[in-house]
Amino acid sequence: MTHIGLNAHLLSGKASYRSAGIHGYIYNTLLNLPAVAPESWQFTAMVGAANRLKLDGFDVRRSKWDTDSPVRRILWEQSVQPFQLGDFDLYHGMAFVSPLLLTKPSLITVYDLSFLHYPQVLSASRRLYLRLFTALSCRRAQRVIAISQSTARDLHESLGIPLAKIDVAAPGYDPAIYQPLAAAEIAAFRTRRNLPERFWLSLGTLEPRKNLPMLLQAYAALPATTRLPLILAGGKGWDFEAIFQAIERYDLKSWVQLPGYIPAEELPLWYNSAEVFVYPSVFEGFGIPVLEAMACGTPVIVSDASSLPEVAGSAGVTLPPQAIDQWTEALRRAYEDAAWRQQAVEQGFVEAKRYSWQLTAAQTIRSYQQALGTP
Repeated sequence: MTHIGLNAHLLSGKASYRSAGIHGYIYNTLLNLPAVAPESWQFTAMVGAANRLKLDGFDVRRSKWDTDSPVRRILWEQSVQPFQLGDFDLYHGMAFVSPLLLTKPSLITVYDLSFLHYPQVLSASRRLYLRLFTALSCRRAQRVIAISQSTARDLHESLGIPLAKIDVAAPGYDPAIYQPLAAAEIAAFRTRRNLPERFWLSLGTLEPRKNLPMLLQAYAALPATTRLPLILAGGKGWDFEAIFQAIERYDLKSWVQLPGYIPAEELPLWYNSAEVFVYPSVFEGFGIPVLEAMACGTPVIVSDASSLPEVAGSAGVTLPPQAIDQWTEALRRAYEDAAWRQQAVEQGFVEAKRYSWQLTAAQTIRSYQQALGTP
């Protein structure tokens, strides 16, 4: 009997298949692990007191503390959790760190190193914690899981983690949710949301690494006759003023919409409604919106930075994130060339099929086996 303990405290109180980012990765990995694991294996998910998570094939161990607060979660993980791991053969820290007092073999999942490259987004205390404990946890661990080849390279180059110690378990998507929708459903959504018949979509938190001022400059260079309305969806993050300044500078108020945060249950409708999905980000651990857009049958134009070329593969167009003229030309082609759009749709389906949560879970099991030294 092999017993794996998984620290899933980042799911505290908010677990669902629609959760985004790290929450979604953890939940969907947990959901699929038992089906691909050896029959004799046992899994325990450690979660916060408020979490009502129930999963087939899992025991759920709730802390006595409410760990929704980052400070309380860190205190629990570092001071209490280490003394509750006696029956585990392997500890999986599903988000960056393991307890300093951990004596069990361990495995760590790292999503990206944005806390190193974009430290301004975090408080000084959280930044210091992640910088110190992520590096230490990865060095002590038997294996490290990165969610992309780009993150694996970054772990090696920035933290000195040997590449031979790093496995890649990329995210997946739910094909029952992210898929082409019926024309009538899309039309009804456009009407309900008062959206134009044709538009381009970009989705993500409004922050510097999303590179939206560059996109707006490239967009503004298009003649009005070869331009569709541009929707920049996503909640306000930090240092987003440059986006609104660019809209003013290029006189784009009548062309650009900012609807704010998009509920997860609406995402497939937004992807399906857009004629093209545009993602000029300069840094991503993976870039799940690109995968979701392709799965919905939407052509993509994305930056060739960090992990995004891995996700897009040969679908759509990948461009240097600061090549403004190339972005302008790509947008012009997206407007004029229906044959290109259809080809990008078809290739996007091919690329999206490379990813699934079942594959994520299977790679995670292989990493466990390597960490434990079992076949």
